[in-house]
Amino acid sequence: MFPPPPASFHGRVPPPQIMDHPVPMPAPHVPVLVHPVWAWSFHQEAARLRHFAEGARYVAVNVHYPGLVHHPGKDQDALTDEKLYAILKANVDALKPLQVGIAVCDRDGKSEAWEFNLRDFRRHSDPHDANSLAYLAGRGLDVDTFANHGVDAWSLGAMLLNYSGLIGHWRGLSWVTYTGAYHVAYLLKIVTGGCPLPNDLAGFVGAVRHFLGDQVYDVAGMAADCPKLPVGLERIAAHLGFHPPWNSPRLAAAAGVRALQVFRSLEDGELRGKESRVVTFRPPPPFLPKKEKMMPPCHHHRELFLELPTQKNILQWPSEKVKEEAQLRWMIDPGSADVSELTQDH
Repeated sequence: MFPPPPASFHGRVPPPQIMDHPVPMPAPHVPVLVHPVWAWSFHQEAARLRHFAEGARYVAVNVHYPGLVHHPGKDQDALTDEKLYAILKANVDALKPLQVGIAVCDRDGKSEAWEFNLRDFRRHSDPHDANSLAYLAGRGLDVDTFANHGVDAWSLGAMLLNYSGLIGHWRGLSWVTYTGAYHVAYLLKIVTGGCPLPNDLAGFVGAVRHFLGDQVYDVAGMAADCPKLPVGLERIAAHLGFHPPWNSPRLAAAAGVRALQVFRSLEDGELRGKESRVVTFRPPPPFLPKKEKMMPPCHHHRELFLELPTQKNILQWPSEKVKEEAQLRWMIDPGSADVSELTQDH
């Protein structure tokens, strides 16, 4: 008889069994490489983006901009859809974007990101919100360096529109944002060469469909239906175990990467069964009675900005115009958060 093992042995984890065949293991969350883009690297990185985009399936966009200079002046919940859009249009038309993050995921699940630093903004002459600039500076965004070494927005727009292979409804890509109205609006401004946004909400919807297609999603709406998820894109990504992107962990490309990672987690149903959290999504029209907002549990349903008119809608909207405006309202309304909170997860 062998003597009993020492007391210290009890509770130890037994050594793993040696297998003579491979055991599948879950893939780790690998940090995504961010390519910072300046004037001197613009053509090289544009070619790299075009090559990677040939296999694209998902694209996330995030734009850093100098705050808001036009405000509603009253409770935004009391504003109509057209009024909310008018505020968005006034801000986007008046302001110059500072930085554009584009994150692309291909059909094999590999992701890369590009961070375009724009040179057009001048702090002493262009309208901006000082608090927003200070907040972005604290995260490492230097508008003076951008002015000297960045890419002009017109060149970026021409590249995205005519060369990247990402823009156009016929591409069949899914676009992802987080609290995305302003990001999408600035992207439209850039790819149209700085043209003003459409005059009304219907025109904006049409422009989004033309340039991006019908699959445009907002991760904020998806995450809102997961009660135990924290608030804020960075906190959600950390909660799900995603590492900050390489090279630029706190700016526009990083936010795009996080939005893409969280979107794919929610889409793939990774949250089902964790802490009794069943992912349930519902469309966002705030003017419907609460009982009409609910949808049957469906872990793979995604919050969709825009749907094809031919797709069946579970709520049976009274008209296509009402349907479009309702689905876009929460995307357009940045909520009651102050500018710094809005910018933090932009």
